[in-house]
Amino acid sequence: MAILLALLLQDDVPVSAATAPPAAANSSALMEMLHNSGPVALAVLLLLLAMSIFSWTIILTKAGAFRRARAKSQAFLRAFRKSTRLSEIATVSDSYKPSPLVSVFTEIVDEYQRQTGGRGLPRNPITIERAAQIASSEALSELETQLTWLATIAAVAPFIGLLGTVMGIVDAFHGLGTQGAATLRAVAPGISEALITTAAGLVVAIPAVVGYNQLSASTKEFAARMDDFSRELLNALENAAAGAPQPPPAEDPRRRAMQTN
Repeated sequence: MAILLALLLQDDVPVSAATAPPAAANSSALMEMLHNSGPVALAVLLLLLAMSIFSWTIILTKAGAFRRARAKSQAFLRAFRKSTRLSEIATVSDSYKPSPLVSVFTEIVDEYQRQTGGRGLPRNPITIERAAQIASSEALSELETQLTWLATIAAVAPFIGLLGTVMGIVDAFHGLGTQGAATLRAVAPGISEALITTAAGLVVAIPAVVGYNQLSASTKEFAARMDDFSRELLNALENAAAGAPQPPPAEDPRRRAMQTN
């Protein structure tokens, strides 16, 4: 693709036959074929170049974001398991914000606070579980953004390259018909130039497929971690509520009156 940009930016300056160096010394056979490609092939190659840049941008951006989220998740889990109070984790949870576990933690704790005020067993544990599922789903949707573009590029790029190849072969055989020279030497250059677009489509599609599969596997890993963490947090809340000292029951005033008499 970089070779194509260089050819497009290159000025076509006529050179005399006496001073022109041999073609093998000037450029490779690939550059010569690209230079002789028709407008359809060049348009296809430019489109594939744009798709390649876009897919690599998504791959590198998401890979860096997943790396940071994974590191923050590990640090957040260590801090959560070492802490004895949820309030301590809640005050520092923003520092672990890239981690999807933070949103799950915040949603569960907020729902717990709404039900109990921070003490005792929750009145409706099912709503806390639903809040955890909603938070996990939202965090997973955020992680999966733009991954569909990789799948689309991986599926479409080979067909776009094949389209350029078909159009190039059609032009090559049309030239044979007009020239009337049905020889291999006459048709081979046009077909070889047309096949470049198929190769370019594969070059664009293969990294997109690999990147999509790797990033999808990472999102499944994050989903499993969020489910495990939500269960661990719910268990911690139930254990803390069960172990907390219960307030003494209110004394019946009629019993107190009987004792005084």
